[in-house]
Parts: sequence; structure tokens; C-alpha cells
Amino acid sequence: MDAAALFATGFGTGLLAGGTTCAAVQLGLLTGAVRGEARTVRPVAVFLSAKLVTHAALGALLGLAGAAVEPSPRIRAVLLVGAAALMVLFALDLVGFGPVRRLLRRSPKGGEGGRAAGGGDGDGAGGGDGDGDGGGRDAHCAPSPVSRTGRTRRPAALGAATVLVPCALTLTAELLAVSSRSPFAGAAVMAGFVLGTAPLFGLVGVTVGRALTLLRGRLTAVVAVALLAVAGWTLLSGLRLGGWLPDGGSEATAAASARFVTTDASGTQLITIYALDQGYRPAALTARAGVRTVLVLRTDNTHGHTRAFTIPARGRDVVLPVTGETRVDLGVPGPGRLRYVCASGHSPGEITFR
Repeated sequence: MDAAALFATGFGTGLLAGGTTCAAVQLGLLTGAVRGEARTVRPVAVFLSAKLVTHAALGALLGLAGAAVEPSPRIRAVLLVGAAALMVLFALDLVGFGPVRRLLRRSPKGGEGGRAAGGGDGDGAGGGDGDGDGGGRDAHCAPSPVSRTGRTRRPAALGAATVLVPCALTLTAELLAVSSRSPFAGAAVMAGFVLGTAPLFGLVGVTVGRALTLLRGRLTAVVAVALLAVAGWTLLSGLRLGGWLPDGGSEATAAASARFVTTDASGTQLITIYALDQGYRPAALTARAGVRTVLVLRTDNTHGHTRAFTIPARGRDVVLPVTGETRVDLGVPGPGRLRYVCASGHSPGEITFR
């Protein structure tokens, strides 16, 4: 595909399917960008602009260097665990946990979380919220150039950091950039994807920012709890992707697997798995160990995150077509479990060889 076609592919993927998954994975970064801002349009715009620049640069690098710079499933798993920890920090900041608040708001001159002219912590009792009613910062004073710079720097840094916390469809776009073997085409597909997700991201960012302003001191804890739930979901995804979860014990019987596990004329064991928008079917299979095995992945008008198929134990990523059949040679597996997930740790499944 040329750069224009890849841009259109990336934009369509981001617009139709990428916004929701990326917004969920990167909600902590987006929340941090709008935290404490009375007017949220500007920080959201800065956040998205930084995200566009870093993703386009990554796409160019991937297209130029190819698979050599593609992060492995284990590296992505570490990044997801780190993203979960960051979300926990932002949730603790929302409920006013002092040490975390001081950590996130530190700046050369005290930052947004420093002591205000009226006394008290910028968000603590006795000074009011730095952007709220009752003091803390004089509402009639124009912000200093330093504070304006700080308010720009934070959403820019967090928007750039989204490149380290990709959702599954972002990974699909990255793999397309790798396969393009062109810096221009790689940048085009990544830029198109980010621009496709921008409308929903912008809406989520503005909504979250206004909710934090309206709910400050009242229901902010509700937002913090929601953020902790997303952090837990992200942590679980990272642990799945890294293959660090203990065996769950789910195992299909040989009779239940007979429909999906067959043997061809050459004696090769064929294991068929369907990648649907809602997940992989079946999610648990039992097959024979000690025989040559090929995994047959089938899609039929599939546009979701399951198109980025990952086998964590083998460090293997496979991008599936929207409709078609893809074969993965598993060699001769020994007894044990082989887990598979989408490339960002969702929709888990496993094959038990015995």
C-alpha cells in the first residue's frame, strides 16, 4: 500500500474502532492532562497534538527500521503495568492523598500544587483548590508565564507518553507501519490512526475535565474509583500479555475440542480458532502433544482488537486480515499450556497440550 492508502486505513480504523479501546487504556494519562484545569479544551488539544507528533515519529521509525524496533509482548506488558501504576497515582491525587499530590504537582517554583498566596496547600483545607472557590490562588490574577508554561508542559508530556501505552488497535497500526518498510508510509498510517481517534478522545477529555471541575469536593471520589477500576483492568491485561498469571485451570475436554482440532492427510494437527470482534472462539482447547501442529486463525469481517493476535510465551505477534485465514506453525509442542491474547492483553485463551 502507498502512504495515502495507509493513511486512509489508519484513519478508518481509529475512527470506527480505535477510539474506545485507546481511551480506556490511556484514560489515566488523559485525566492527568485535564486535572485542575477550569478550561479543558486547550489541554486536550495540546495532549492530542503531542500524541499525533510522537505517533507519527514512531510510525516513521517503524517503517524505516522494520521489525527490529517493534517492542516484544513482554516489553509491552511492562508498559501496561506501568500505565496501571500511573492511573493509581492519578486516582490518589483526585482524592487528595498528600504525598502523591505533591509528587504530581512539583515544579521549579512550587507548581500548581505549591503553597498559594492565601495560605494552605493548593488543594488542601485552608486554601481551597488552586482552581476553585475560596482562595488558594487569586481568581482575578492573570497566571504567570511560568504557570502557563507548566499547564502546557504537563498535557504535552502526557500526550507524548501515550506512545508507551498502546491499545491493541494502535499495535495493529504499528505492525502495518513495520510492514510498509517506508518512513513516509509508516508515519502516514500512525498519523491517520491518531486523527481517527481524536474526535472521541477530545470528547472524553473535555467531559472528564468538566466533571472533575463540577464534582470537586463532592463526587470526585466516584471518578477516582472509576480510574482505579480501569487501572485494575490495565494491570490484568499487562499480566496476561507477559504470561505472568497463574494457570486458571480452564480446560476443554477432548470431545468438546474435536470440532476445532483435526488432523490432515500428512498427519499435521490443525487447531482452528476464530477471531471475532468480541474475542477468540473457542477460548479453551485440548490438543495432542508431541505432534507437528499448525494454528489456523480465521476472521470474517473482523475489525476489532482481536486482529492483533499474540502468543506471549513465544513473543509472537500476528496481524490478521479483516477476512481470511492465517496459519501459524507451532512446531511440535510438548505437554503444557499455550496461552494466547490480543496484542494488548485482552480476550485471553489457551490450548492445553497433553
